[in-house]
Amino acid sequence: MANNLVPMPVLSPGAPGANLDAYIQAVSTIAVLSPEQEKALADRLYHEGDLDAARQLVMAHLRFVVYVAKSYSGYGLSEADLIQEGNVGLMKAVKRFNPDYGVRLVSFAVHWIKAEIHEFILKNWRIVKVATTKPQRKLFFNLRSAKKRLGWMNDQEVRHVASELGVDPEDVRQMENRLSVSDEAFELDATDDDAFAPSQYLTDPTEDPAWITEAKNQSEAERNKLTHAFSTLDERSQEIMRQRWLVEKKSTLHELADQFGVSAERIRQLEANALKKLKRAFS
Repeated sequence: MANNLVPMPVLSPGAPGANLDAYIQAVSTIAVLSPEQEKALADRLYHEGDLDAARQLVMAHLRFVVYVAKSYSGYGLSEADLIQEGNVGLMKAVKRFNPDYGVRLVSFAVHWIKAEIHEFILKNWRIVKVATTKPQRKLFFNLRSAKKRLGWMNDQEVRHVASELGVDPEDVRQMENRLSVSDEAFELDATDDDAFAPSQYLTDPTEDPAWITEAKNQSEAERNKLTHAFSTLDERSQEIMRQRWLVEKKSTLHELADQFGVSAERIRQLEANALKKLKRAFS
């Protein structure tokens, strides 16, 4: 008999992100459950694990998720994403709903729906989280509506809001500051010629004057040391090292052997000896 209480057609409104208007129109056509129908479906799910009953409970309350999600449109996030997160909360509520409590599912589910939407907003509203503790989360979702006027709150207003929400006045001040600022790009876009970004204020270690002077002095010292060491070689060894190491088109051992009238092995020995002398000069 319970199976005939809910003649709900098999309907899939799809995801809200695909076509939000079509999704909202689709969920609004799903029939609202009477208390008797809801109780019968909840009993089937809770006591028998009937997944089709769970599907019907979720489908019948999708319109309520849309209603709740619309109340969070002032945070600048996608309404489709808010609805999607609210649907997750609805499914969690349906899974945990006990019909023996004697309350309607919508009264039980509103907590789960809002909790998922709140978590999504806190994670995505800004790059840096603005609310991590319980008082901060409470202030994040209530401070703007609690303010009676634009501009900064005075001490009396801060104490009043703190008393109304059950938080410390310092938490109210801190959250007011956080809500008054916005995210800033770390680096500039190619078109932002006249703007400033945090990356422009970072120090560049390669541009430190002391480091530049030290590197320049060390380079000059090494060059002078190499020049002096090179001058201690005989003319033939200098020419071999020059043609083997210091020109763009380097000569082979056989080419130098033909040039100096010795074997390639002798050229290799002279080169090795010259390298040893240069290394000793640097050590």
